[in-house]
Amino acid sequence: MDEQRKYVRAECSATVELNHPSLAYRELKARDLSDGGMFVILGANIAPPIGTVLKVKIKRYTGVINDEPVAMQVVHHNDGGVGLMFV
Repeated sequence: MDEQRKYVRAECSATVELNHPSLAYRELKARDLSDGGMFVILGANIAPPIGTVLKVKIKRYTGVINDEPVAMQVVHHNDGGVGLMFV
């Protein structure tokens, strides 16, 4: 499969807060991050449908990266997680 990414991914150890009116609040781990989005590990959580726009806060061990949640859209499911794209 040819790589079609626009942005370089970087491994990360961030915690991600996901919010959406139809989903319960979730705090999960991000596997990687890029200028275009991130991959979030779901564990036993059910994946939101592709196309769902979530409000996301990203936290590192040093603190919250974004005080205000950013909009991110679910673009794919695989490898036990979801790919999110900044909207």
